[in-house]
Amino acid sequence: MAHNTQHKQLVFTVKDLCRVCFTCVRECPVKAIRIVNGQAEVISERCIGCGNCVKVCRQEAKVYLKQNEEVLELLQSGKRTAACLAPSFPAEFTEIEDYRILVSMVKTLGFDLVTEVGFGADMAAVAYRELYEKNEGKGIITSDCPAIVFYIEHYQPELVSNLAPVVSPMVAASRFLKQKHGDDLQIVFVGPCIAKKAESDDVHYAITFSELRGLFEQKGIRQENVEPREFDPPHAAKGSVFPISHGLLQNMDVEHDLTKGDVIVAEGRVNFKDAITEFALGKLQVRHLELLCCEGCIMGPGMSKNGNKYERRSCIAKYVAQKMEHLDAEQWQNDMAEAQTIDLSNSFSPMDRRLQKPSSERIAEVLFSMGKNDASDYLDCGACGYDSCVEHAIAIVQGLAENEMCLPFAIEKLHQSVEKLNLSNLELATAREALKQSEKLAHMGQLSAGIAHELNNPLGVITMYSNLLLDETKDTTARGDLELIVEQADRCRKIVGGLLNFARKNQVRHVETNLEKFATRSIQSIVLPENITVDMKVEMNDPFVYIDSDQMMQVLTNLEKNAVEAMPEGGVLTIELKEKRDEVEIHIKDNGTGISEENMEKIFTPFFTTKELGKGTGLGLPLCYGIVKMHQGKINIVSNSMPENGPTGTSFIITLPRNPA
Repeated sequence: MAHNTQHKQLVFTVKDLCRVCFTCVRECPVKAIRIVNGQAEVISERCIGCGNCVKVCRQEAKVYLKQNEEVLELLQSGKRTAACLAPSFPAEFTEIEDYRILVSMVKTLGFDLVTEVGFGADMAAVAYRELYEKNEGKGIITSDCPAIVFYIEHYQPELVSNLAPVVSPMVAASRFLKQKHGDDLQIVFVGPCIAKKAESDDVHYAITFSELRGLFEQKGIRQENVEPREFDPPHAAKGSVFPISHGLLQNMDVEHDLTKGDVIVAEGRVNFKDAITEFALGKLQVRHLELLCCEGCIMGPGMSKNGNKYERRSCIAKYVAQKMEHLDAEQWQNDMAEAQTIDLSNSFSPMDRRLQKPSSERIAEVLFSMGKNDASDYLDCGACGYDSCVEHAIAIVQGLAENEMCLPFAIEKLHQSVEKLNLSNLELATAREALKQSEKLAHMGQLSAGIAHELNNPLGVITMYSNLLLDETKDTTARGDLELIVEQADRCRKIVGGLLNFARKNQVRHVETNLEKFATRSIQSIVLPENITVDMKVEMNDPFVYIDSDQMMQVLTNLEKNAVEAMPEGGVLTIELKEKRDEVEIHIKDNGTGISEENMEKIFTPFFTTKELGKGTGLGLPLCYGIVKMHQGKINIVSNSMPENGPTGTSFIITLPRNPA
């Protein structure tokens, strides 16, 4: 049996480099990638070692098992070693015109023998030819690509019996070398494939061409510093064409006749899966399936990146033509005759690793959580790395994926987050403005209290004596002057009283109050001109709220008087009562002239007023603000004074807790 007896983890994730692009998920033919907290992890027991994720990751966050150091230790151990180069080497080392230079560079590393795996391909081709000719209808799947073998064993185990019971060219070549040079020969395979590292115990180590380049660089070996040397026998013939599409068929001398349809050649992660699926369903009545996980071995993950497929293919063709021209056919025949005694049989075991498909109800539940309520919401955009929304949902249930991988879902969440952030910023700005206003009012309150106390006594004296003089004076002219003094002194007294009320930290006495009746009474407490109508709107199931009715009556009547004065030409005074959970809202609206934008920031500033001289002190709104704040509430203003922007008017919104702690 050629299988490796110990499972190896072949591919790893460098988490610091992973950028959550899901390209590896998309390119993995078996979805052996698990996304955890936005990071892609390779699930070793599901991985078939195809290396697609390594090839496509531009951040180089996917790396494969490197064995350079182990190979160097082996070379320094004194044991007899052989390097077996896969037939795709001409496609890798395109800068080396003479392949014998490459052979010499490998030998300079310390290998005793440097041989071609291509001879193993010649050996395997004979075995495949026999299977092809003896085939009586049972389709045979090539078993030379370990990633294909792993895929069938793990994900299509019912097809294990269809795998050709033949070892790969690598194993065939290693068995020939051990028969010729002894079982103690340590063999290192060098090729384009990652999966080879876990294929067989027949080779000691399997490294990639990229790793070989790393060894050359580490040891300072350059092509200009070595002399050409030929491969050690046995030499390959047409087996060197193996790494390109249809290569095995050419080596078998089987003509690929499209009219017969008895041979299918498929390569690449999508095509090989499609071929296997259709074959398993009985849709392909073929004798032979030549399958390669990569687009030919010349595009394997162990090759240098950014290589051109058809340029590499041309290099292989050129090398094979040159080789066949100089091949010692007689020696090759003798080597092939010797190889007939070697056992090339192989066997495979089903190791089903398919995950159980969740119920349709569970799938629908996951889709619903991502905002996909019905089939019209299934975009199947593939951004998550899965071909469809349903496949993504299945992967989520299986623990392989996350909801956030869905691009439309993630964008919607981002929009919601932005909206919440904007709302938080607005609330923060409002709170900052309220804090500024509170600080301003606190300073003004201290100043007002001082001024009021200083003015109160002299005003009292002026008022008292002016009234005494008024009672004693009979002269009409003098009485008129005294009446003016009394009137203005009384006005000053009211201003001082307002200052004291503004500055005084009154205690709030909460009483259960029917807000609807309370608002109705506030309207009845003011004088309404005939051209003003009142519209009361109540949207409350529970009208009761705890407030200080005296203080809050002062707030409502003040705001209602302001609203009336803002509509000199008449209009509608609207009172709206609403409830929100544990809060109530009182909206007092008018459709009057509105407040200009430049005055909005000053509206709660003491002594600021837009009324005519003598008609307002500028203390009403600051007083309202203070009372609402003492009730642990908020007061906001929405106003428009520009007709071109819509209906003019002002709306005061008071928000109060229904039952303050």
